[in-house]
Amino acid sequence: MTESPKTVLRRRPIRGTGVALTELGFGAAVIGNLYTATPEEVATEAVTAAWDGGLRYFDTAPHYGLGLSERRLGRGLRGRPRAECVVSSKVGRLLVANEHPTGRDDDIFEVPGDLRRVRDYSRDGVRRSIEDTLARTGLDRLDVVYVHDPDEYWPQAADEAMPALAELRDAGVVGAIGAGMNSTAMLTRFLRETAADVVMLAGRYTLLDQSGLDDVLPAATELGKSVVAVGVFNSGLLARAEPAAGAAYDYAPAPPALLDRARRIAAVCGRHATTLPAAAIAFPLAHPAVVNVTLGMRTAGEVRTNLDHYARDVPVGVWEELRSEGLLRPDAPTAGHRPVRAGGRPSNPRR
Repeated sequence: MTESPKTVLRRRPIRGTGVALTELGFGAAVIGNLYTATPEEVATEAVTAAWDGGLRYFDTAPHYGLGLSERRLGRGLRGRPRAECVVSSKVGRLLVANEHPTGRDDDIFEVPGDLRRVRDYSRDGVRRSIEDTLARTGLDRLDVVYVHDPDEYWPQAADEAMPALAELRDAGVVGAIGAGMNSTAMLTRFLRETAADVVMLAGRYTLLDQSGLDDVLPAATELGKSVVAVGVFNSGLLARAEPAAGAAYDYAPAPPALLDRARRIAAVCGRHATTLPAAAIAFPLAHPAVVNVTLGMRTAGEVRTNLDHYARDVPVGVWEELRSEGLLRPDAPTAGHRPVRAGGRPSNPRR
C-alpha cells in the first residue's frame, strides 16, 4: 500500500527578526491541566505527536498550571534538536509560594495551590520570570517572549517590561518580543508605541469575531510587524464540523445567535466539501500579517486531528459564499488553502 503524502507545515518569519514559525503551533496551556487534569504520559504523547507531525512552534506560560505547562513542555522537548524549534513563553506573572494554600489553584487550572501568581511587569520581574521559565523548562533560551495579559498594567508593561525585553532581544538573548491578550486596542498600542515585533491575538480574528480588522491587523501590516492568532475556535464553538448545543464561546455557553451563525458557516463549508474547523484555521492565515495559528492540544489524538484540519483543502468558493451570505466581512483577506505535500508545491497557496 502506498503511504499517503505527508502535509508539510510552511514556516513564516516574524518580520524584522530571525525567528520563523510553522503555520500551525502547539499551545501548551491545556497540558497545564486547564479545567481538568491531564496525566503526565498523555501530555508527553501530545508533545511527541506534535513534533512527529512537523509542528515546530510551541507556546507556554508560567500562568498555565502554575508552571506545570512549562515543566511538561520542557520534558517533552528534551533531547530534540533545539535549533529546529521555536519556543515562546510569557512574562508578567511571577510564581511565589502560597502562604495560605487551599489545596487547589484559585484559577482555572486543576493543580495544587501551593504557589500563587503575583503580577509584576517590572524590569526585574521580567528577568526573574525568564530565569524561572528556563529553570522549569530546562531550555537554554526562549525564542519569543510575550508580555502576558497586561490589561490593567499598561504603564508598567510599556515603560518597564517592553524596554527590558528589547534589551534582551538586542543582546541576542531572545529572538522576538511582543504581547499577548484579547484586547485589540491595547495590542495595537504595543505595536505602535513599543519595540514589539509580534503580538499574540486571542479570539479576535476568527470566523465569528473579525474585530482585529479594525485596528491591530492594519497596524501590523502598516508597521511591518506580525500577529500570531490564537483562540481561533473561540473556545470550542468552531472546533467541530457540526456545532452542538452547549458548545462554548469565549469560555462561556455560546449564545443562540452565535450558535446559529456557526451552524450557517458549517453548512457553507459542507457544501464545498470542507469542514468548519479547517476553515477556522485557514481563515486567519490568509491575512498577510498573520504568521501562525496556535491551537491548544491536550492529547496526541487532538494533535493529529488538528493536523488533518490544517491539511484539508478550503476552496475559494467557501469565502465567496460566506461573504455573499453576510457571514464574513468584506475587508477580510481570503484565499483558497491547498496544503503542501511532501515533495510537492501548493497548487493554490494561501498568499
